Amino acid sequence: MGTVRSTTLGVIMDPIQSISFKKDSTLAILLAAQGQGFELFYMEQHDLFLENGAPKAQLRPLRVFNNADKWFELGESKVIALEEMDVLLMRKDPPFDGEFIYSTYILEAAEQRGSLVINKPQSLRDCNEKVFATQFPQCTPPLLVSRDQQRLKAFLDEHKDVVYKPLDGMGGTSIFRVTAGDQNLNVILETLTQYGRQTIMAQKYLPEITQGDKRILVVDGEVIPHCLARLPTGNDFRGNLAAGGRGVVQPVSERDMWIAQQVAPTLKERGLVFVGLDIIGDYLTEINVTSPTCIREIDAAENTQIGERLINAVRAKLDQRTR
Repeated sequence: MGTVRSTTLGVIMDPIQSISFKKDSTLAILLAAQGQGFELFYMEQHDLFLENGAPKAQLRPLRVFNNADKWFELGESKVIALEEMDVLLMRKDPPFDGEFIYSTYILEAAEQRGSLVINKPQSLRDCNEKVFATQFPQCTPPLLVSRDQQRLKAFLDEHKDVVYKPLDGMGGTSIFRVTAGDQNLNVILETLTQYGRQTIMAQKYLPEITQGDKRILVVDGEVIPHCLARLPTGNDFRGNLAAGGRGVVQPVSERDMWIAQQVAPTLKERGLVFVGLDIIGDYLTEINVTSPTCIREIDAAENTQIGERLINAVRAKLDQRTR
């Protein structure tokens, strides 16, 4: 009898040696995959390449451990055709820049040759984390996407207290809260729009941020019943953990669930298997599709086994292909 080939999973991520063991969601997913018998391989963005139209990567076998002193071990580097990977997990953090887009082209070529890519490369390109939320106006606060400084100023005149933010950032970087009469308004808009060359978002400020910027996770259209509310600390209005916010795990509210269910069918249609929704008060503010986080914190509090749920969804998709 021949040996059964194990299922292979390649992850594209930021340097694994630099991640936070306690908080890193990619590690949680990899531990779940390894626990279910997947053979893991590791690569960074610069390891991907196209050679005469064929998608390839310089990758290394990977083993992961639930151990704060040693959470990974890498094997010998080798070049392979990407379609040798049954699953490719794209977990590179923003910024969403030209390099990120080029990576999705290479991953799309692997997808066309049979690899299952999570999340779908075309949808990673199409679904900007700030702008994608505007497809669900019944769920969002008043907002404006523009690079016109007069229009952006008029939005402040109308709403009196607003947040201006870039469209390609993460972790709360370069987000400004501005109230009517702020003498820094011109310089903030000049900086964010690069004097009208860069499109940004303006959003009505939501005072409910003091109760937390809630991260709700959706796995293959299913809403995880607990979320992480990221609470601002000190004098900072931002709840992002990267900006110093404090995380509190809590049940998903009725309104949160309603918002998530408005969005979930579109996520499934677009091949967005693992997504993080950001909700402040009663409003959807962002849809995170690149590398959503908060698995470890929610799992630690509620044993939700989100990584296992995601790998179960991946297995189900692979099984559908072989039927």
